Amino acid sequence: MSEAQPHILVIDDDKRLRDLIGRYLTEQGYRVTTAIDAADARAKLAGITFDLAVVDIMMPGENGLDLTRSLRESTLMPILLLTAMGEAGDRINGLETGADDYLVKPFEPRELVLRINAILKRSRQRASGPTAVGAVKFGAFVFEIERRRLFKAGEPVHLTEAESELLFQLARRAGEPVSREALSPQSDDGAESRLIDVQMTRLRRKIEDDPRFPRFLQTVRGRGYVLQPD
Repeated sequence: MSEAQPHILVIDDDKRLRDLIGRYLTEQGYRVTTAIDAADARAKLAGITFDLAVVDIMMPGENGLDLTRSLRESTLMPILLLTAMGEAGDRINGLETGADDYLVKPFEPRELVLRINAILKRSRQRASGPTAVGAVKFGAFVFEIERRRLFKAGEPVHLTEAESELLFQLARRAGEPVSREALSPQSDDGAESRLIDVQMTRLRRKIEDDPRFPRFLQTVRGRGYVLQPD
């Protein structure tokens, strides 16, 4: 991936917003390709390797959630979802597809750039090998706490931004139960706690041999979750 000029695919059926995002990202130093819908995006993905995709959820035909879910089965390309829906349930649906981040419309263009930069930085870090400093080992996995990178037998494991943050919080206190409230300090009505549960389910699928009977990412009844290191 080119650090100097990452290539972003913007998928949105709204021409005005698509052009606005494309123009702004170009001004910020990105290469940008746009697509009007999922079918157009698939055609471009077949011939071009992108560093990240910005995907609108509400599109005619195959919507952004279905496209993201399908892409995640075949590519580790980071995906940032855009939507006008900001309820917790909508965020859960978006993150369950495997998206790396989720931005609610309307948004400031600068916030979009900051989120893209953060995702790409994490993606570049995952591309290099693991280090032994500040790491937690569990089974065949090594998680670098400060760099928030997960490796299995030396190979990088793709984590979404939310999954990486969750594992970071648990790894900092490995062996110690961490409450859902501590993992999601913004929680005030249970909705954010549900998001934590969704991310834990996804993490277990990537880490545990049998997610139904986790060895490393365990639930502590009445107390939260704990990462059990070697």
